[in-house]
Amino acid sequence: MSPTEQLEIETKYDVDEHAMLPALHELPGVASVAQPIELHLEAVYFDTVALDLAAAKVTLRRRTGGEDDGWHVKLPVSSGERLEIQHPLSKSVHKVPLQVVRSIRVHVRDRELVPVVTLATRRIVHRLLDADGEVLAEIADDQVTATVDGESQTWREWEAELVNGDMSLLEATEPVLRAAGAEPASGPSKLARALGDRVPVREKWELPKKPSTADLFRLYAAEQVKAIQQRDPEVRRDLADSVHKMRVATRRLRSALATYRPVVDRAAGDELRAELKWLAGELGDARDAEVLREHFSTAVDAQPVELVMGKVGGFIDTHLRSVYKSGRVKALAALESERYFRLLDALDELLVDPPLVGETRKATKQLPELLDHDWKRMSKAVRRMENAEDAATRDHELHEVRKASKRLRYAAESAIPALDDQADGLVTRAKEVQEVLGDHQDSVVARNLLRDLAVQVYLDGGNAFTFGRLHAAEEQRGEASRLAFLELWPTLK
Repeated sequence: MSPTEQLEIETKYDVDEHAMLPALHELPGVASVAQPIELHLEAVYFDTVALDLAAAKVTLRRRTGGEDDGWHVKLPVSSGERLEIQHPLSKSVHKVPLQVVRSIRVHVRDRELVPVVTLATRRIVHRLLDADGEVLAEIADDQVTATVDGESQTWREWEAELVNGDMSLLEATEPVLRAAGAEPASGPSKLARALGDRVPVREKWELPKKPSTADLFRLYAAEQVKAIQQRDPEVRRDLADSVHKMRVATRRLRSALATYRPVVDRAAGDELRAELKWLAGELGDARDAEVLREHFSTAVDAQPVELVMGKVGGFIDTHLRSVYKSGRVKALAALESERYFRLLDALDELLVDPPLVGETRKATKQLPELLDHDWKRMSKAVRRMENAEDAATRDHELHEVRKASKRLRYAAESAIPALDDQADGLVTRAKEVQEVLGDHQDSVVARNLLRDLAVQVYLDGGNAFTFGRLHAAEEQRGEASRLAFLELWPTLK
């Protein structure tokens, strides 16, 4: 049985034992309230000994006694919203199934998961219905007993959760519940309340009003580490564009570690860059196949029908599906490897204790120097491209120019908090160059693929004519991209 997902939007309130629920049928859009349902729930929450999940505001529980028995993982999405992933119950009570562990692997890595809290809840559910009988929201009246390390505590709370209603209903519910004696919950969840001050508090760092160059590196690095942590579960769930977004985060961090070498220890930074490059490479096969499939889904259709010899589109798509599948297997294996876990540990350490060196200087003074350095690096790549003696070398050097434009763009992104519009404008121009040269590199990869597939079709006795036409079209796309870059390049100052 496959896991299910749903976006959880709810608010919680503390109430005393004498409080009475108000007239819920008077809420806007509510036609009636269904007969209350009483449930007796038991939930065992799992975490590492160091409570890594709780510190990341992630919950993992095994719940029984309700209408949604199973293993539940809740991941923070935004303020007031969490993604709940439900897996069916397993026979094991004390061991978390592997498929469940994978959804939280980015936080726990290879550390053991153990029971940390048991919650016994007597729940009375009031379902708010519209005129058609559809459930808009549920109001739960919970009597909770939490047991931690052999000690128990009890409390009562009300929980309002949207089902098919909209946020206006949840907003209208709050003043009604508060008028009946409810107060906003003292913690974000039952688990947080049960654990209390046992949960490790992660230090919050904010950018100073007058930041140094090192401050901007720290801010940008933190954003990319957070992005990697957010994308990990999405890649495992095979969400659209998740591999691409995770790769971009690794590249941005690699780029920052290079651009900020004047303030970051080079040996430590280069070691981390090597591991990030490895991770991006492990994710690359799946992403490249994804891009090519999307491109050829329209490129073949653009050919005149009478010039498409055979099931060309289907042949290419089948091949790329196979490449994507094997690439995904490779990516998931990397995400389950000890090497990846140690990389995540290193990224945690980078944020807690960044390897900063050199003299602390104001960002507004030093960042223009760093940007100029990256621009000169790109200029050298452009000159090598212009002096290339053959098409293959020129294509290679254009790819190097593209990588240099990415580094310049990411450096400018990191500089925005200090340089404002000046950096923002550079980001825009560098992004244009990157996209144009991205088309060129995609055309190079597409040409190589088409040649290989044409040879295969020919050896199998098929007609490779259409593959030749597609190859020519890719050559034209590459040349158009090169010319477009030559027009853009003078604007990138």
